[in-house]
Amino acid sequence: MQTELSKKLGVEHALFGFTPFPAVAAAISRAGGFGVLGAVRYTAPDDLKRDLDWIEAHVDGMPYGLDVVMPAKKVEGVTEADVEAMIPEGHRQYVKDTLAKYGVPELAEGEASGWRITGWMEQVARNQLDVAFDYPIKLLANALGSPPADVIQRAHDQNVLVAALAGSARHARKHAEAGIDIVVAQGYEAGGHTGDIASMVLTPEVVEAVDPLPVLAAGGIGSGQQMAAALTLGAQGVWLGSIWLTVTEADMHSRALTRKLLAAGSGETVRSRALTGKPARQLRTEWTDAWDDPNGPGTLPMPLQGLLVADAVSRIQRHEVEPLLGTPVGQIVGRMNSERSVQEVVDDLTRDFEKAVDRLNRIAGRSPE
Repeated sequence: MQTELSKKLGVEHALFGFTPFPAVAAAISRAGGFGVLGAVRYTAPDDLKRDLDWIEAHVDGMPYGLDVVMPAKKVEGVTEADVEAMIPEGHRQYVKDTLAKYGVPELAEGEASGWRITGWMEQVARNQLDVAFDYPIKLLANALGSPPADVIQRAHDQNVLVAALAGSARHARKHAEAGIDIVVAQGYEAGGHTGDIASMVLTPEVVEAVDPLPVLAAGGIGSGQQMAAALTLGAQGVWLGSIWLTVTEADMHSRALTRKLLAAGSGETVRSRALTGKPARQLRTEWTDAWDDPNGPGTLPMPLQGLLVADAVSRIQRHEVEPLLGTPVGQIVGRMNSERSVQEVVDDLTRDFEKAVDRLNRIAGRSPE
């Protein structure tokens, strides 16, 4: 599965795997794809350094990249305490009441909650980059539009390609104007923050909008047939995230959550603002239902919602309260019905990709090479 982009990056397959787990990122690269480590949870630079050291020791010299969350516009002088003060008391009480309804225990004394708003602040991302640029990363991806101009220039000065996610052709054109190198066209089916346009429509629109920049197709892709379709639509590769959540190398810290993912069908996700305040596709749970309930207070805008629910989500995950337990995941969850290694996933993807290409060749009256 070779394209101009995969050859440029020196990988066997034009298959880019986004994951928060260092072991998964390294395994994707070793298997011939391109592993991309999500950095949003690394609020301490030393933690990121530790995991990049680990990847360097286990990637067998293959290329890999980093995904950050960096807003294009900087907000000066706003602290986490300033933002927290904006949260209405009624919303805080709604969280308490919902947790009490399901008997969710408190965290142990001294146990910190997980994800916090700090992971979304620009200075945190810049600290991450100060660490990452000491490593031979080959790609820097940004999930919140184009990175600031100086970050793009810094990456290019170190021969690092820059990618940005787009949910529309308009967004993609803005990325191209900003000087990025790769556009990730992320369709409605994708896990996490996503727009309103489905992949089958979005991918060719973005390809046309930013030509000749390479485009990666994302959202609802988890089979070799879908990868072949993406390349047929003009993409130079695929960007996969959800499918790695149930691989054996993933450190989910929750067997209950893994079981829910393996059992879920493709219709059991929802685009909800419950997690961050922006529409994000995730498992539908009684937690997401509570926030979509018209009798509730409704969600707050980003970043207020994320800060409001951070402790609650950590308590739900820590104590594995199954009715409320969820995670960002795309509609491809319906195909994630067994635990496999990264290598097995890549083997299945590439084998089915070859079968799909052979089928197209037969339809076109050409014998497979």
